[in-house]
Formats: sequence, C-alpha cells, structure tokens
Amino acid sequence: MTQVSHLRPGIHLSLNLVLLNLVLLIAFPILAGCHGQPKLTQQQAQGQHLYAVRCAHCHEDNDLALKPPPPNIHGAMSRAKLPSGAPATDAEVRRLLLAGKGKMPSFSGRFTEEQMAALLAYLHTEMP
Repeated sequence: MTQVSHLRPGIHLSLNLVLLNLVLLIAFPILAGCHGQPKLTQQQAQGQHLYAVRCAHCHEDNDLALKPPPPNIHGAMSRAKLPSGAPATDAEVRRLLLAGKGKMPSFSGRFTEEQMAALLAYLHTEMP
C-alpha cells in the first residue's frame, strides 16, 4: 500500500483501518453468498427427494425426449405465473399435479397429503 509521507504515523494506521473496513464491507456479502443454499427443513428435504424421483426426469433431464420439453420449474413459485400462464399458487400446482396437463400425466393417488405438502414446500425454495 502506498503511504503518504507527509501524514503523521497515527494517520497511516487510521487510513489503513478505514481501507481494511471498506474492503471487508464490500467482500463480506460476496463471501457470504459463497456458502451455498440455505439449509432445507425436513419437510422441504422430503419434497426435494420427491421432486428428484418423480419430477426431475422430465422437468430437468427430459429423459423421455418430449417435444417441446417440459418447462424448467426452478423458481416458478416465486413468480406471479407458472410457465403455463396459470397463477403460481399452491392450489394451482396441486390441481396440475392431480389432473395433469398436456403431456404431463395425472399424479392423482400417487402422493399422500403429507407428500404433496412437502413437494409444495420444496417448490417454494430456491430448489438447490
């Protein structure tokens, strides 16, 4: 660091501390973001598992080679509308899951109420 020779020694220390605090103030939010996603609750983790085994193979991997591919639903619940244009509400997602739509089959009878709640809780996360 360049020091100004005409300043008193105590001022050098003060300037260094100010610069250090400024660097930490800028760097902390960046470094804090590097710690990954927030930890999931037990219910969200159960929903993550359900999503991985029942949804991701189409909505992420498209392993059935569907055309057009199913929409990526990451972050869908944080928007006003789902990719289909329907409102992004728990009731609408529940309805879509139970009734199916287009190429998406009905999942009626395949989820318990507890599993449905867990899946919806996971869909409200950042979906790590």
